[in-house]
Amino acid sequence: MEFPVKTGAPARQRTACAVVPVFEGKPLAGPAREIDFACGGLLKQLLRSGDASAKPGRCLLVPQLQGAGAARALLVGCGKPADFDAKRFRAASITAARMLKEAGLGEAISYLAVAAPAELDAYYAARLTVEATRAACYQFDELKSSGVEKLKLSKLGIGILDKQALRDTRSGIKDGQAIANGVHLARDLGNRPPNICTPTHLAREARALARKHPNLSVSVLDEREIKRLKMGALLSVTQGAKEPARLIVLRYQGAGARQAPIALCGKGITFDTGGISLKPPPKMDEMKFDMCGAAGVIGTMAAIGELQPRINVVAVVPACENMPSDRATRPGDIVKSMSGQTVEILNTDAEGRLILCDAITYAQRFKPRSIIDVATLTGACVIAVGNVYTGLFSNDDDLADGLLAAGRRSLDPAWRLPADEEYGETLKSNFADFANAGSREGGASIAANFLSRFVGDTPWAHLDIAGVAWKTSAEKGATGRIVPLLTDFLLNP
Repeated sequence: MEFPVKTGAPARQRTACAVVPVFEGKPLAGPAREIDFACGGLLKQLLRSGDASAKPGRCLLVPQLQGAGAARALLVGCGKPADFDAKRFRAASITAARMLKEAGLGEAISYLAVAAPAELDAYYAARLTVEATRAACYQFDELKSSGVEKLKLSKLGIGILDKQALRDTRSGIKDGQAIANGVHLARDLGNRPPNICTPTHLAREARALARKHPNLSVSVLDEREIKRLKMGALLSVTQGAKEPARLIVLRYQGAGARQAPIALCGKGITFDTGGISLKPPPKMDEMKFDMCGAAGVIGTMAAIGELQPRINVVAVVPACENMPSDRATRPGDIVKSMSGQTVEILNTDAEGRLILCDAITYAQRFKPRSIIDVATLTGACVIAVGNVYTGLFSNDDDLADGLLAAGRRSLDPAWRLPADEEYGETLKSNFADFANAGSREGGASIAANFLSRFVGDTPWAHLDIAGVAWKTSAEKGATGRIVPLLTDFLLNP
């Protein structure tokens, strides 16, 4: 989809549809007023009669405008001006995109950015418009054989009145397109069924990404190489699966070799039965989404490869299935991690932390300035913060603050939670250095405390995306969340 910048007079711009914001208790202003004047006060009349509404989430497609350059107008309700913040701006952009999509229009010009709240500069107004529009138009239909209606909307112009904002608007569009591409890749990977999206498939996608972007390189380690590295924790999870595990390493080189990289580790359980500690059947199909941490990291690397910031990044993705079989790890087994620490497996469904701990240890060989791991790790995090926030745990305040700020800017928010040493009390084991599971109370913090034992003195953050990685019910599917947060962070390290 294209997003050209439009700087001409709104009333004269020729387009299939002009998207204009309207507010409660406020006279028409800017592009809406100009278009209304050109068509003889029609828009004002529709609002006064109640046929159109300025309430949030409401919109009206007005056909056959007379006197304006636009053939139609889409009036998008934005609510009260005092309440119109970045979140409502994005919501209005999504509402507009969905209406344009449903109307089957091929192109339009949006003037929502003209009315963007003060907290959004021209760059972020344009970037969020692109990201919201692309998200609203996303559809996963690659496995449907018929009945698929292809998207017609191919061009959405972003109208601006201030030509001095032209450069920042174009920059926001560029970054928004790259982030949206990364989000779409992450959503596609998450939505593919587990008989297609296997560890081998993830490795194939990583190789394709490296071929696409010359500043990306990839290496894929097979099980023989994983064994040679003595990744006993990772191998214990894949032990019962026929599908072979892979350790995927993507490297982005945007700065000199002396600059320490930022390391990203993404949990890639392409299907999680729980192993011997078998999950209950209801909604087990959603465990194909247990690789959304890996998908988010790969999607972020796609965005970074496209944008080429002057930083170095290394992504480590441990990918495997967690299956029950006569070879599967049993509760009570003890394994040695790559770090040399031993772990008593009390619950084979607490597998994400096992593959991540070896990935974190492996990432240390790149001498990173920080390590950020991403995982659909615990149901406890869903209980704690629901499906609004990503759970953030960290041993470094500066790193945590940077990630929180990136979440606020990208509208992909995180909430910091504790991982103090007291949370590790229930991980004590009589037979190994510690166990892989503890009490249910504070479960997300206990899991984070487990991972903290493998980072040493390196600044580290753990992002638990269990509540935000996918949606259920009618909107069922992967969200691609964490790509906007991580990409924004990497653009502003």
